[in-house]
Amino acid sequence: MEITVKYIDNLEQARMEIDAVGSDRLGTQLMAPKAVHRVIKLTGLNLKQANIVKQEMLAKGGDAAVSRGVVSSSVETTDVLLMGTVKQYRSFIGKLRMQPFGLAKLADRLTEVLHNLEVQEKYILDCRGKELEVGGRTLVMGILNATPDSFSDGGRYLDPAAALEQAHKMVEDGADLIDLGGISTRPGHQEVPLEEELRRVLPVLEKLVQEIAVPISIDTWRAPTAKEALEWGAHMINDQWALTGDPDLAGVVSHYRAPLVLMYNGRQAITGDVMIETMKVLGQGIERAEEAGIPRKNLILDPGIGFNKSYQQNLEVLRRLRELAVLGCPVLLGTSRKSVIAKTLHLPVDERVEGTVATVALGIACGANIVRVHDVKETVRVARMSDAILRGNPHEG
Repeated sequence: MEITVKYIDNLEQARMEIDAVGSDRLGTQLMAPKAVHRVIKLTGLNLKQANIVKQEMLAKGGDAAVSRGVVSSSVETTDVLLMGTVKQYRSFIGKLRMQPFGLAKLADRLTEVLHNLEVQEKYILDCRGKELEVGGRTLVMGILNATPDSFSDGGRYLDPAAALEQAHKMVEDGADLIDLGGISTRPGHQEVPLEEELRRVLPVLEKLVQEIAVPISIDTWRAPTAKEALEWGAHMINDQWALTGDPDLAGVVSHYRAPLVLMYNGRQAITGDVMIETMKVLGQGIERAEEAGIPRKNLILDPGIGFNKSYQQNLEVLRRLRELAVLGCPVLLGTSRKSVIAKTLHLPVDERVEGTVATVALGIACGANIVRVHDVKETVRVARMSDAILRGNPHEG
């Protein structure tokens, strides 16, 4: 007799494990929701909401942790930590829909969260005529900086011919898309006028769309830059400010039906829970995008490693990356050669490949769908190996 422990993250895994012991189809269907346990945190509930939530969750066999001040009414709001199986959540949500005090809306949000936590289905991302499969293997985005002051390769690819050569090399090394930027976003960077950004980006873009087979993303937060680039044939926009930098950007992206990356950034230091703040900003970005007519399937989320975060906060986001799944969008991870690696390994910018690919491998294990890097060849190898382990070796043969 041998004993093993099974770590079950979703209903698909639960069904596979139950099937493996020989259960019939009906038994598998009934038992799978009991095998998946979720711990979900709610923030800022008032006392009426918190008491009802706790009572209903307990009634369904789950549990709910609240502040000690709820019993004595010494607090106005509380966070709530829900604990239960998918089966218990389903029953709990059903009762929550019948409750007042805004709890029916909470029930809808919990339903969406539970759905998002399941295995993401593969789908085709239409990049204005060029297609990428998301949810299969990890996609690698190559970084191409047409800037004189980028922290890593500033000035190397200002010349369109040099930029084109580098893009060809990245594609040969396995890049699935190229991210072209004309503004440095490194800490302490100087703002670049719109005209200068266009002067840097458009001549390079013109050559890329003529010769490069993979989609070209434009790394910008400005609506005029995005409009010009999309007119010139760009396929995607990578917004460093999650639609908070330029209010017109969402409308431009919607008009051209392009995919959009929403990256977390902030103007004030994060003093609370770094993941809650990151997801709040990204969630607001999703709302702005959808209000402008951009479908959810065209959105990609980037937690913004290195942006408005301390060293410890960057490590925490990497450690908790899987929590972004509740937002229901693919995740792009950009850690390439960044300061979090420098501060950990005490290495100059040109010696951070191993640190970068370590974050890539762990990021893929935590749900990253796209990784944005300078060192494409090494990253592609790490991504393929990670995919083989996590996805059952889809690249064999």
